Amino acid sequence: MHYHDWFDAVEEHNRYLLLFKRSTGVPGELITNMDESKGHTSDLASRLFDDITNTSPSRMRVTQDSGTELYRQLSNKEMQIPNQKQAALATINQKSRRAANGYMPIEDYGLIGNMRTCAMVATDGGLDYMCWPHFDSPSVFCRILDKDKGGHFSISPTTHDLSTTKQHYLPASNILQTRYLKEDGVLNLIDFFPRPDNKALDAEYHARVVASDHTGNVSDRPDLKKWLVRRVECMRGHMDVNVEVFPAFNYAQDKHTTEITNLNDRQKGQCDQRVTFASEKLSLELNATIDCNDEDGMPCPKVVFERSSTPSSLGDAVTATFRLHEGQAISFILRDADDHSPELIHTALLDELQASTHKYWARWMASSKYMGRWEQVVTRSLLLLKMLTFEPSGAIVAAPTFSLPEDIGGKRNWDYRYSWVRDASFTIYILLRMGFSHEAEAYISYIFQRVKEAKARHGALPIMFTIWGGTDIPEVELEHMEGYRGSRPVRIGNGAAFHVQLDIYGELLDGIYLANRFGTPISYDQWLSICPFGSKIMLWVALDRALRLAEKRSFPCPHRAEWYRIRDEICEEVMDKGYNQKLECFIQSYESNEVLDSAVLIAPLVFFISPTDPRFLKTLDKILKPPEKGGLTSTGLVYRYNHALSDDGVGGREGAFSMCTFWCVEALTRAGAYEEKYLKEAVSMFENKLSFGNHLRIFSEEISSSGEQLGNT
Repeated sequence: MHYHDWFDAVEEHNRYLLLFKRSTGVPGELITNMDESKGHTSDLASRLFDDITNTSPSRMRVTQDSGTELYRQLSNKEMQIPNQKQAALATINQKSRRAANGYMPIEDYGLIGNMRTCAMVATDGGLDYMCWPHFDSPSVFCRILDKDKGGHFSISPTTHDLSTTKQHYLPASNILQTRYLKEDGVLNLIDFFPRPDNKALDAEYHARVVASDHTGNVSDRPDLKKWLVRRVECMRGHMDVNVEVFPAFNYAQDKHTTEITNLNDRQKGQCDQRVTFASEKLSLELNATIDCNDEDGMPCPKVVFERSSTPSSLGDAVTATFRLHEGQAISFILRDADDHSPELIHTALLDELQASTHKYWARWMASSKYMGRWEQVVTRSLLLLKMLTFEPSGAIVAAPTFSLPEDIGGKRNWDYRYSWVRDASFTIYILLRMGFSHEAEAYISYIFQRVKEAKARHGALPIMFTIWGGTDIPEVELEHMEGYRGSRPVRIGNGAAFHVQLDIYGELLDGIYLANRFGTPISYDQWLSICPFGSKIMLWVALDRALRLAEKRSFPCPHRAEWYRIRDEICEEVMDKGYNQKLECFIQSYESNEVLDSAVLIAPLVFFISPTDPRFLKTLDKILKPPEKGGLTSTGLVYRYNHALSDDGVGGREGAFSMCTFWCVEALTRAGAYEEKYLKEAVSMFENKLSFGNHLRIFSEEISSSGEQLGNT
């Protein structure tokens, strides 16, 4: 039985069903965004276990509702806060959260995307991060990494309006809604990147990508609007709204001009002005549409853009302030300046785009096979993972962000906007098991192309690639940027791209094995292109999966006997040299033979060792102890290893890694199939970990000892 069958295996155990009737499978990895540590580690070749990391913390929970229509049905009495004192007590004052140091907590952000790029929207309405037009393009808005120079696109009630803020996704979608509530009114802000809902064109584009060389050179879909859409609507009463658009092109390095054009021939529902921001390499255009809601006889809102600048800006921003009454709305559209299809944008078109985008995400999500206790968590995680796919090439990015710190004020700030072989293998495992085969098929085609290129170079397979399939990822420090809360340096690119990590062949073969089993079977030519080439365990996995593929598909395997011999030798070596008899646990490496490393938790998950093997259970029990007692678990969260005992050469501290915590949950679940106490521990740890997710059930890479989210999202 392959380790990916553990969902089915768990379901077969009557004790599990009796204890947790609704738990149809523990979704371990399903709830993470599969981020991992990409730091510069030392002694890589002799690591027993792979360099893995994770995701993190928590904030308030928000219940989803059916969307904006609900607010049209609510009476003033139902929505009204009884008095100003109670309002003050109930308010989450987002402005004060930012004012403390100029930065919002990482957990206060939601994510929107279109499988080309992503943007981060804070609970105060600030769009503080966006690279344009692709994941790895230079940033246009990056206030999250420099509060003064980074640039932002903010929409929020005016500063004198004290309001409670809520944020959630519209059901089964990646359309983000931020809601402001106060005595005088309720305001909804909708953020999304448009997606057309056309199943036939989806299939046609997917086929073209799979048949391509996976460098992103497939002509894009004509029905895809590469726009950022921000729609603000008053749902009750009235509210004054402030808008500020402050672009900072090329990581806040390029100057830009700002041109405000008056539209004399505008039509009803259009703003009087259009704004063009032009830098040397990129120009963006800001449009606005107005829904006056003439039925109520209220004056139509008017948007007048004015220039604004700061000493740190490299070009003018624009600002606007206006009042919205119930039923009135204004939409802002940011697009390439040469994208005039159509020339004029109307509210009806935006309504259609929002509806089709919602239908697209809901239709995609309807393919999910998961029906268990944690369905909402799994749904959100699947939708987030889908956003991390780069549709034009099939690549899957580790995260859409760069340089968010693993240690506030420290140097562990890495760029994750690339496709790691390891991360992607975890992602396709989840997508395949949950019923999503297109994304896995596109990625497998993408990675086979990279394998062919590596063989042609007679070199090792790189651990990461650009979304275009390239390997030239020089690491650069942006010295002019402050970094999140002063965490320098801000890095783009990734020096780890040049590392040789043999463990990735295990993840590569594991992913291919999964795709062959649950998706499209691999071809004979693809079989010939792969060959087992770090961690000892993942080298074992590479050989094991290659042997399984050869047997299941009856592929020719002239080195079968040698592969079996080497696989077994690796196993014997790890069991002999990788286990410290005195400490009674597996250790980090042969050289660091007294360092406990939670990456060992992957061993039973890849069927290297039984989850009930006494040596593994002793290791598991040791990991579950607090650090002061020699363990790696604190507040129910698992750390990678003790930095006081193992120096990776980077300096600074790390938080608890979500990936390791989720692996621990899965390892406990597997052991719990035979001993009930481990199953109870698994559920307890899993529920505890969920409490560290943010209000949208999003996790970043790590969690600090104080409960803050750390690292890239």
